[in-house]
Amino acid sequence: MPQKVNPYEVEGKIDYDKLIAEFGVKKITPEVLKEIQNLTGELHPYLRRGIFFAYRDLKKVLDEYKKGNKFFLYTGRAPSGPIHLGHISVWRFMKWLQDRFDVEVWFQFPDEEKFLFKQNSKWEEIQKWLYENMLDVIALGFDPKKTHFLIDTKHAGIMYPEAVKVAKKITFSTIKAAFGFNDSNNIGSIFYTAMQTVPVFLPNVLRNEKRPCLIPLGIDQDVHFRISRDVVEKLGYEKPAIIHSKFMPPLTGISGKMSSSNPDSAILMTDSPHEVKRKINKYAFSGGRDTVEEHRKYGGNVEVDIACQWLKYFEFDDKKLEKVYKDYGEGKLLSGEVKKILIDKINEFLAEHQKKRKAAPKLIDKFIYKV
Repeated sequence: MPQKVNPYEVEGKIDYDKLIAEFGVKKITPEVLKEIQNLTGELHPYLRRGIFFAYRDLKKVLDEYKKGNKFFLYTGRAPSGPIHLGHISVWRFMKWLQDRFDVEVWFQFPDEEKFLFKQNSKWEEIQKWLYENMLDVIALGFDPKKTHFLIDTKHAGIMYPEAVKVAKKITFSTIKAAFGFNDSNNIGSIFYTAMQTVPVFLPNVLRNEKRPCLIPLGIDQDVHFRISRDVVEKLGYEKPAIIHSKFMPPLTGISGKMSSSNPDSAILMTDSPHEVKRKINKYAFSGGRDTVEEHRKYGGNVEVDIACQWLKYFEFDDKKLEKVYKDYGEGKLLSGEVKKILIDKINEFLAEHQKKRKAAPKLIDKFIYKV
């Protein structure tokens, strides 16, 4: 299957070098990593392991930071279903950025997006998922004093006036070319990119400042902000910088990305230890051989084994991860043994997350931006 990467579809085995060339982004080099390490004192495992691999204007943001001009972080989540492990990889990295650079996070919940784009979506159901999704974000440990939730339909009073200015600078032909829209798309979906652009510069409007914006995101979302970068410059604001992540693969294989609409491909943040064990043992694609004897003799394929690939996201000790890879590749570890290592790591992480999630309802009011 040929690769397809856009905000609505990710299919095939992804060639990230090809995406770098196709999207016109820059690859994160050892020099860029060294610069980040000099500023933070360390590198997040997702940087060391190439999970965040490309960028736009990141060096400009770092240069401004060195001058004493702090940036702010922006990301979002369109509520339509449960949060899974693939969603949170970007947010865990953002939490690290917030802590190391001591910066604000502006987190947008565009509650109108899925309602506009999904034919059978129901408004009441989306509002339920909005609440549930906020709990998972809060449980990741963001600083409530420096993290601000923007909900499109609840913050329309401050967002819509700016969205109108953005919309005036975007033609219908631009939107059609970027997203493949046609005359049958509803007018709300056409306007949506204007609302998504607003948080790129809204903090500066609200505070009369000129802080740079940095957006960590999955590379499938890049097209939204290619448009945003052109528009905000026309409005007199600096282009936002972007740092791109690879996709956490689904349980079922290394092609495409995880999706909560396919429960066999994902681990949800609310899954029980039993469910985590069941899903991984049953669905996680193995890079092992057909028999134990062959596996012991020839070893497993780390690159296609999902348990090995997922451990990049959950085993932060490089030496431990390298040993798992070495032992699996040499046949000393069997597929079932690597799966057990992963199950234990994920269940350890989810136990802490779910504990914090239970306390999150009392904190929501502290995170929603007060107009």
